[in-house]
Amino acid sequence: MDRASVSGTVSASSILARGTQRRRLSAITVTVTGVGHTVAMAFGQSSGPQASGRQLQNLLQLLNNAGHTDFRDARGPMGFTQRQAGGKFSISEAEAFIEQLEQEEFVRGDDAPAPDAPAPRLKPTSAEKAMAKLSDDVLAAELQRRGWAVIAP
Repeated sequence: MDRASVSGTVSASSILARGTQRRRLSAITVTVTGVGHTVAMAFGQSSGPQASGRQLQNLLQLLNNAGHTDFRDARGPMGFTQRQAGGKFSISEAEAFIEQLEQEEFVRGDDAPAPDAPAPRLKPTSAEKAMAKLSDDVLAAELQRRGWAVIAP
């Protein structure tokens, strides 16, 4: 019998120790693997063949259009795993994210500003113009009079 992988069906009643109450239970499947061998996929492995360089470039371009600098920056908002944040995607994962980003880009439209674009600057009000004419000492004194702590830069 190979110790690296043993598989079989064991009756639950045969597992109970002598002297205990025996009950009729359904069969349990037990799989035993050797050290260093796993039945399921290892942690951090992709679930299929690796995405092509062209897919990754397309995905990165769409992420940049959405306002992200790289895969790691998009990890939280896009729901990337740690492996994906490192730029490693399977073909199906890359296709799904590309489709999602293209759909969002289509919904947002081309005329909408990018998410990281600064808001347009409004014209200063008359009060802001008057305060701009005051010296720093006068502004600091007024803030201190109102209870603020003022420290020179």
